[in-house]
Amino acid sequence: MNPAFWSGKRVFLTGHTGFKGSWLSLWLQSLGADVTGFALAPASQPSLFETAGVAAGMRHVEGDIRDPDALAAVLREARPEIVIHMAAQALVRHSYSHPVETYATNVMGLVNLFEAVRAVPGIRAVVNVTSDKCYENREWHWGYRENEPLGGHDPYSNSKACAELVTSAYRASFLAGADVALGSGRAGNVIGGGDWAADRLIPDMMRAIAAAQPVRIRNPQSIRPWQHVLEPLSGYLALAERLYGDGQAFAEAFNFGPADTDARPVEWIVTRLCEQWGPGARWELDQAPQPHEATYLKLDCAKAHARLGWRPRWHLGQAIDRIVDWHKAHARGEDMQAVTLAQIRDYQATDIQ
Repeated sequence: MNPAFWSGKRVFLTGHTGFKGSWLSLWLQSLGADVTGFALAPASQPSLFETAGVAAGMRHVEGDIRDPDALAAVLREARPEIVIHMAAQALVRHSYSHPVETYATNVMGLVNLFEAVRAVPGIRAVVNVTSDKCYENREWHWGYRENEPLGGHDPYSNSKACAELVTSAYRASFLAGADVALGSGRAGNVIGGGDWAADRLIPDMMRAIAAAQPVRIRNPQSIRPWQHVLEPLSGYLALAERLYGDGQAFAEAFNFGPADTDARPVEWIVTRLCEQWGPGARWELDQAPQPHEATYLKLDCAKAHARLGWRPRWHLGQAIDRIVDWHKAHARGEDMQAVTLAQIRDYQATDIQ
């Protein structure tokens, strides 16, 4: 990623009020980008978006990507050069109870965005953020590559596979011919300070610690490609730069995941975090019946390494340390925008692994 590239660039970001979107919004602001965000109101209370004052340095528009007219109107007014699409219904367990909402947001919301992009001149690069869960999970002990079959057992995962198919169709049928370079980023489980979403490991731990209760863990042996939120965000930015400069040569899907050594089980994560936090942090097994979730999921990121020059900067232990630092700073009442920006600067200054 070239920080100087982003100075003055007009960027349209959907989902900017979410956890990943808030981190990316602050990062783009710090790089001097002119950012317009379109998203629903923050889904959690508290939220990183409000706690870190993300709206202060950008144009913040509340809206629903399921509303094509509202989305198109804001995109036309913003006149972006680069579009990064992150708005989504992003929770597996929520998708079981709200499948129609999940498909309407993750599939038709994406169609609405692409239709709006087609109608706005001057857009050169679009990055669609999907998920590592878009792959047909066969519980392999090796990483999935970008050419593996798409699938998804639960509605969330399946909707992200559908989103990849929609991306491929719009790229081939419409956007390539209009000189709009469209790529997609597939990332694993992201963790970081300021995530208060429901049914996620780190937020559940932070809430339990605050309440002086043990966190209840559903699947301690489940393995995911855990990584700090800044890792895939740096990949999305690197991909956007290549799409902007080299067009269709990079208009493909790319995996962004951690090193093999950081594909750790849930038990390792919670044990490390409890040790770093100190007194008051503990966990126990949740014995209640649970809906299906993948046990083993890992990404092969050789393509991003070779073609984008992207690699992780923080190993998993460092990522957990940053989370503990962030939440302890929040508990002390510190300026969380300053704390978040300091971690972004620290990340940028860290050598690639």
